[in-house]
Amino acid sequence: MNDRRTPLSALLTRRMLICVFTGFSSGLPLYLLLNLVPAWLRTEGVSLATIGALSLIHFPYTWKFLWAPLLDRYVVPTLGRRRGWMLITQTGLLALVAWAGTLSPAEHLDWVVIAITGVAFLSATQDIALDAYRRELLPNPELGLGNAVHVNAYRVAGLVPGSLSLILADHLPWPTVFAITAAFMLPGIAMTLSVREPAVTAAAPKTLREAVIEPFHEFWHRAGGQGAALVLGFIFLYKLGDSMCTALATPFYLDMGFTKSDIGLIAKNAGLWPSVIGGLLGGLWMVRLGINRALWLFGLVQLVTILGFAWLAHAGPFPVIGATQRASLALVIGGEALGVGLGTAAFVAYIARTTHPAYTATQFALFTSLAAFPRTFANAITGWLVESMGWSGFFLLCFGLALPGMFMLLRVAPWNHGPDDELGQEDPR
Repeated sequence: MNDRRTPLSALLTRRMLICVFTGFSSGLPLYLLLNLVPAWLRTEGVSLATIGALSLIHFPYTWKFLWAPLLDRYVVPTLGRRRGWMLITQTGLLALVAWAGTLSPAEHLDWVVIAITGVAFLSATQDIALDAYRRELLPNPELGLGNAVHVNAYRVAGLVPGSLSLILADHLPWPTVFAITAAFMLPGIAMTLSVREPAVTAAAPKTLREAVIEPFHEFWHRAGGQGAALVLGFIFLYKLGDSMCTALATPFYLDMGFTKSDIGLIAKNAGLWPSVIGGLLGGLWMVRLGINRALWLFGLVQLVTILGFAWLAHAGPFPVIGATQRASLALVIGGEALGVGLGTAAFVAYIARTTHPAYTATQFALFTSLAAFPRTFANAITGWLVESMGWSGFFLLCFGLALPGMFMLLRVAPWNHGPDDELGQEDPR
């Protein structure tokens, strides 16, 4: 059935508002691990190599598909299959983030590792539930727009640990900073308690064995062996260069001579509006362009903006930080936010389109786990790469690693497939 609504009218719906809250709840703990924790460890005297190696604590984002079948199979009493797991993980994150801030990296690094690993595990599990809920909530024609809204809110959430918390860290002790950051999980908890379970026609798995095996069997059978391998390779490679590029962003800014307040006030806020505006426009464009063409156009922007980091690294480190240096930082971060916001919106929409409604949680977790693999394992050696190659060489390497994923679009998302060709399967709603 044709949808006669305009892209703007599609944006102003309750479903899109829910996507705002799913994105914010999903992004907050991840950006805490990516931005606030590295800054915390660096100011406490932890080496760059150690900080880079601690990227391995992100392993739950890579391996979450192993326990995702539990979320497809089992229902939490009273709240339902999706909302129950959402509430459990959100309340756990609230408590664990607050506790992590009471620890001292210098004295108890082992406990710090345990705490932030726990945050990563709960965050990844929350993502399983949120992604499945959002996929079941959105009809296929709204996947691009809904995921663009989700990604924008995801990045807005990054302003809390990446901006507000860094500014507060110049004036308040770390335990207070982490407690304030943890409190921003409350909007997500309120959303979980106020929404209803999505109505889906596909039956949930009847046994744990079915929940574990059938998602993989269904995907392989639907795509074919070669097609499945191409899709999985593309999901791994499309964000590889971009993910590595931003893995040590906060330590990079500090090494260039910027203060934590500079990073909070300039770097993060300079990235907010390009990301939000670009992501929303990207979502609206996807209604007309379709996901395939968005992957091409937005991926090119994402690719080019990596070079901005190489340029900034070549110009720095700066002995004195003035208006010119702050403007340069704002330009680089704004470009990166625009490119990543656009590219991620199209990428997540592509992943959602590839899932089957009967196994949403497990297949979505499998695909997003594969996409998170570079952030977990490849990023673990970024500190060593920077110390070996320097910042400029490192960012040029990231640019080169971003190219294979773009070339794979020729096979997995051909330009000449219009929006109606990209649904992949019949919409169950």
